[in-house]
Amino acid sequence: MFRVSQYMRELVRAEADGHYPLPTTRGAGPTGPVVIWNLIRRCNLTCKHCYSISADHDYSGELSTPEVFTVMDDLKAFKVPVLILSGGEPLLRPDIFEIAQRAKTMRFYVGLSTNGTLIDEAMADRIAAQGFDYVGISLDGIGATHDRFRRLDGAFDRSLAAIRLLHARGVKVGMRYTMTAMNAHDLEPLLELMRHEGVDKFYFSHLNYAGRGNIHRARDAQFAATRAALDLLYERAWQAAKAGSEQDFVTGNNDADGAYLLQWVQTRLPRWAAPLRERLVAWGGNSSGVNVANIDNLGVVHPDTMWWHHALGSVRERPFSQIWMDTSDPLMAGLKAVPRPVGGRCAGCKHFALCGGNTRVRAQQVTGDAWAEDPGCYLDRRGDRPRRRRASPRRAQALRLRGALRPP
Repeated sequence: MFRVSQYMRELVRAEADGHYPLPTTRGAGPTGPVVIWNLIRRCNLTCKHCYSISADHDYSGELSTPEVFTVMDDLKAFKVPVLILSGGEPLLRPDIFEIAQRAKTMRFYVGLSTNGTLIDEAMADRIAAQGFDYVGISLDGIGATHDRFRRLDGAFDRSLAAIRLLHARGVKVGMRYTMTAMNAHDLEPLLELMRHEGVDKFYFSHLNYAGRGNIHRARDAQFAATRAALDLLYERAWQAAKAGSEQDFVTGNNDADGAYLLQWVQTRLPRWAAPLRERLVAWGGNSSGVNVANIDNLGVVHPDTMWWHHALGSVRERPFSQIWMDTSDPLMAGLKAVPRPVGGRCAGCKHFALCGGNTRVRAQQVTGDAWAEDPGCYLDRRGDRPRRRRASPRRAQALRLRGALRPP
């Protein structure tokens, strides 16, 4: 996740104070990654871009409540700071509040990822009483646009009602939006809706090639439209930061967003471009397999939620902490390598240190090679990503590793 508002607030302070904060070293925090946990695969919707390809029926073999608690004990010992409880639709799991209560008691930061259509007044009361740190609700457009994505008439009205119910109860709630060519026109109206409703957070997700999203990758928004969307998002985040607003704007699934923010600053606030670049290098870009992890409904561990087709191991057979640190899997070895062994135009890009080679799953889905250049990078090719330069000894070693990790 790229925290746009964090950097915008730093830039506002820099303008006021005359200096930019020093960068922090990535990985200086907790040992464990943020864990996105798909506790249930069942969902009352069949959304077009669902990475888990869920449907409205039960799936056998899902982790029991005692098994979930055992895994939570290991996650806590491994210093995992955040649990995002997801699905399917997590509110369909009968023990979801029991799990959430235990997670809060164990002092995890606990988020809930839901489509919102099941949240009526009674459910909103339960969610508020539970004390979730954050609830994210997906809105993929206004009205009929959202309903088409969610394949349910009235889904938009129900999800918007859920946002209002939770907001009225003091729950920190966010809107999540995945942009494709089919809904890009609704980004600005959604941002207006966020402002009007006083929503706490807006999560802009680029389409990732996984699950049903892989089926629709040919309709992914064109790169010029993506840049225009980021221009709009960054401007809104900048204006919010200048106004002292606590509303947050974040993006996900395309780590070129950091490099694009640097270009945005070079144009508008050039005196802060160099220190911002240091901050972005410290951030490091894509963290799949490092600082973000996924456990699916069967207890299988993946590098992130978009890698469901690649299993690292099962928590029924080994603790998560052991699976996560095991680099005998070639993909995990590459994801944890510094620098990562990427090739193509990513390898010689001047922004490589910022994005870390971007999202590997798109490369794997399109080319069969997880270390090929990311086909979803939207940066303008006219000089923003130059021809490949001669590799440094460290980079050359990484590229040799790439050859060893390339799938047969």
